[in-house]
Amino acid sequence: MNSSSPLVATLLAIDDINRQDPNLITLNNSEQAKELVYGQQMSACLEKYWPNSNEILQIAVRAQHIKRWHLKRNEFELGKAGYYKWRIALGKFHAETTEKLMTTNGYNHEQAAKAGSILRKENLKTNNAAQTLEDVACLVFLQHYFDEFARKHSEEKIIRILQKTWAKMSGQAQSIALTFSLPAHLTKLVEKALA
Repeated sequence: MNSSSPLVATLLAIDDINRQDPNLITLNNSEQAKELVYGQQMSACLEKYWPNSNEILQIAVRAQHIKRWHLKRNEFELGKAGYYKWRIALGKFHAETTEKLMTTNGYNHEQAAKAGSILRKENLKTNNAAQTLEDVACLVFLQHYFDEFARKHSEEKIIRILQKTWAKMSGQAQSIALTFSLPAHLTKLVEKALA
């Protein structure tokens, strides 16, 4: 692939922003920017299970958490209403940031707007690209973040979150998730959630 193509230039620009994340995680014995790692995990999942995805979806998937640290959860009120306001604000922020990067790197406004719509997860159940983004996010959570999440929360909360996650996924993503070999304690939680 041509390194100066709009796709590669945009993905590199997303990575450059996410490399600035002050939140670090340890991966392969080295500290790395959390959202940089997340974006690359998202792309790897899309490539593995949806290898024929178009460029717009590839960009949206990589940009799912672009500069996420910019809007902190604690800047919004506590409780469910505050959480939803935060998530909506994040969706708008990720979409606007990505649209600017796309137009800077050679995409037209219509293409950028499509990526923005996917990132805001508009018409989730009828927009296949938005559903695929949701599927990839759920699968990446189960594969890479579920264990850490499970250690911090009660079994009741974990089961509730798993059930919500499952309901958001397409049948294809649910089938993929069932092929994951999770540690025994996590498998038990999934079985309880799906019972």
